[in-house]
Amino acid sequence: MSFSSSAHAPLRRGRVRVLPGFGLTMGYTLFYLGLIVLLPLAALLAQAAQLSWEQFWQAVWAPRVVASYKLTIGASLLAALVNLVFGLLIAWVLVRYRFPGQRLADALVDLPFALPTAVAGIALTALLAPNGWLGRWLEPLGVQVAFAPAGVVVALIFIGLPFVVRTVQPVLEDFERELEEAASSLGATRWQTFRRVILPAILPALLTGFALAFARALGEYGSVIFIAGNIPMVSEITPLIIIGKLDQYDYAGATAVALAMLAFSFAMLFVINGLQAWQRRATGGKT
Repeated sequence: MSFSSSAHAPLRRGRVRVLPGFGLTMGYTLFYLGLIVLLPLAALLAQAAQLSWEQFWQAVWAPRVVASYKLTIGASLLAALVNLVFGLLIAWVLVRYRFPGQRLADALVDLPFALPTAVAGIALTALLAPNGWLGRWLEPLGVQVAFAPAGVVVALIFIGLPFVVRTVQPVLEDFERELEEAASSLGATRWQTFRRVILPAILPALLTGFALAFARALGEYGSVIFIAGNIPMVSEITPLIIIGKLDQYDYAGATAVALAMLAFSFAMLFVINGLQAWQRRATGGKT
């Protein structure tokens, strides 16, 4: 019996984990998420609860606020869709090809992450304003980008591109190219190979990148206010509405509008997560 106990002792010692057990790590996780995420959201709900239902409805559905919803959500959706396409193309080029300056191009993708949003807004305005480098050539053609909804879309494309590229890039790097070769040897065209072999593998990553870019664009402020012009009912975004209400000490109204945007963001993320779960089931959990 003593021999058996001594023989199994090293095995028990070998099972000792470096990290704490599930209970302790889960406790830290819930505490941290509650402190950083749930507590601010609870404060937001408590602030909005000071309004009656009629006051909340008037604050959320005022014509000026509704116009900002349309611009913010529409521009964010359009920018995320553009980044979905071109982010995939950039990730594909960076993974599949070798060319001079590749490392520089790869580093430039992260520039919107590191660049202060106000600097990005000023740079885009200097480029696209009627007297800017590019804007002076667009204005005679009747194309106005700066101080218009189009400028909002351009700014949101700029800040959202890295989310798609950096989400798709690792998946493309891990993708087994033998599957492409097998499809080609079976007579599949390039489009058929992409649609039936590559796209199912990278679709969850694409959806994740799209969701991140869309969610980031919904709350963008610094890079947009400079190029948008902030014209009420035309180029005024919802975050600016919230800031304006705070400047007027209308804290309850600001939290009401913020709560409406938060609810929409949660709904969109829920839809995207549902699409990802559906895609994983459709592919048998391989992605």
